[in-house]
Amino acid sequence: MTAFIKVHNPANGEFIQEVPISTQDEIKKAIIKGHGSFKSWSKVNAHERSRLLREWAQKIQEQKEDIAVLMTKENGKPLCESLGEVDYATSYIDWYAEEAKRIYGRTIPASTESKRIIVSRVPVGLVAAITPWNFPAAMMTRKAAPALAAGCTFIVKPAEETPLTSIKLIELAHEVGFPMDVIQYVNGDGKSVGELFTSSPYVRKITFTGSTPVGKSLIKNSSDTIKHVTMELGGHAPLIVAEDADIDLAVQQTIATKFRNAGQTCVCANRLIVHESIVETYSSKLIHAVSQLKVGNGLEKTTDIGPIINEKGFNKIVSQIKNAVDQGAEVMIGNHFDASSEDGYFFVYPTVLKNVNSSMTIMQEETFGPVAPIISFNKLEEAIEIANSTPYGLAAYFFTNDYRTGTYLTEHLDFGIIGWNDGAPSGAHVPFGGMKESGLGREGGPEGIESYLETKYLSIGNL
Repeated sequence: MTAFIKVHNPANGEFIQEVPISTQDEIKKAIIKGHGSFKSWSKVNAHERSRLLREWAQKIQEQKEDIAVLMTKENGKPLCESLGEVDYATSYIDWYAEEAKRIYGRTIPASTESKRIIVSRVPVGLVAAITPWNFPAAMMTRKAAPALAAGCTFIVKPAEETPLTSIKLIELAHEVGFPMDVIQYVNGDGKSVGELFTSSPYVRKITFTGSTPVGKSLIKNSSDTIKHVTMELGGHAPLIVAEDADIDLAVQQTIATKFRNAGQTCVCANRLIVHESIVETYSSKLIHAVSQLKVGNGLEKTTDIGPIINEKGFNKIVSQIKNAVDQGAEVMIGNHFDASSEDGYFFVYPTVLKNVNSSMTIMQEETFGPVAPIISFNKLEEAIEIANSTPYGLAAYFFTNDYRTGTYLTEHLDFGIIGWNDGAPSGAHVPFGGMKESGLGREGGPEGIESYLETKYLSIGNL
C-alpha cells in the first residue's frame, strides 16, 4: 500500500495535498536512471544547456503568482516574500545559464618541446540534493542550476513539510525540455533517503542545506564512497551595532534580517550586540518598529509575520524565551503566542528581550523564530568575542560609519558572509557559505559551479 506525505498549511492546519512517499526501490531506480542519463547529458553542449536553463527560468516566471501562492500555503511565509523567493530562485537559474558557457580549461607550457599539457573541467556525475522547508524554491534551484549547467544530472529530496513547490518547479523543467531522468525528485524522510543517497556508488556528490548535526552525518556517510559534498549548515548570526552607527538604518536592517520568514532563516540575526552608549535608543526604536509588524496568515496582504512551520519549531522558540526570562532577561515586547496542536497552527508574536547574557540558551543555539535578544558591549573586542563564541560561522552583520571600525570587524569576525550596514547580502552572483561548523563549500557566484566539476589533466607526448 502506498504511503503519503500530507501537506498542511501551517497558518491554519488546512489540508492542501498529499504526495506519495517514494519506496526504497523507487529511489534506487531513480538513482540508477540519473546515473544512466549522465552519459548523454554530460555530452550536451554548454550552449544547449544554457538555453534550457533560460527557458526554465522564463517558464517559472510565467507562473510566478501561482507558485508563490502554493509556497505560502505550504510554508506559511507572507505572499510578498514568496513572490520575492520566486525571483530569487530564478536568479540562480539565469546566473548559471551564463556560467554554463564559462567552464574554461587551460593549456600549460610543457617542460619539453615534445609535450603538450591540457587541463579541462568535467562534470562530477549524478548529484543528490536534500533541501529545507524554509526556502523550498531557492534552495532547490541554487543546487540544481549549477549542477545542470556543469553537465551533471540531478535528483532532489525536498523537505517533507514543503514538497509541492519543488515538485512544481521540476515539472516545469520537464516541460521546457529537460529529460525526465536528468532532473528528478523523490519524497520521504530525510534519514532514510539520505542513507540511500550516501551509500549509492552512483551518486557522486551530495549537496545539503539544513542542520549541522544532519550535515555531519551526511559527510561521515559519504566518506565510504568518497563523494563530493557541499554543506550549508546551521547559523547563529550576530548583529553588532557600533557606537557611531546610523541607528535608524541599523533598526531598519535588523527588522529586515531578523523577521524575514518569521525568523526562520539560517542567516537571520539571532544575537543583537549593541554598544552600551546607544543600546537604549536602539532598543526603543526597534520596539517601535516591531510593534508595527502584523502577525497572520501569509495569504493576507497585510501580514508581515507568518506562522512557525510546526510544533517542534514552536516548542523550541518558547523554550528559549522561557529559559532567558527565568535567568533574568526582560521582555520588552512580545512573548505572546497563538497556537493549537489540535488545529495545527503555531504563531509566535515578534519578541525583543533585553538584559540577556551569553549563558542563556538563546545566545548559544540557533532560534529559528521571531525573537531578538539584545546584549550590550563596551569595547569592540568584547563584541567580537561574543560574536565568535559559538561553533557557527555562517553570517554576521555590523553597523558602523567608521571605516576603521568596519575594517577591524571584517578582519576579526569568523563568518563566511558579512553585511556591513547591510542586512540582506545574499544574491545569485555572490558566494554563499559558512566557516567552522556552518558548512563546507560555497553556493552562488562563479564559486558555486566549481564543486560540480572535476579537473582532468592531459599530457600529450611524442609530438
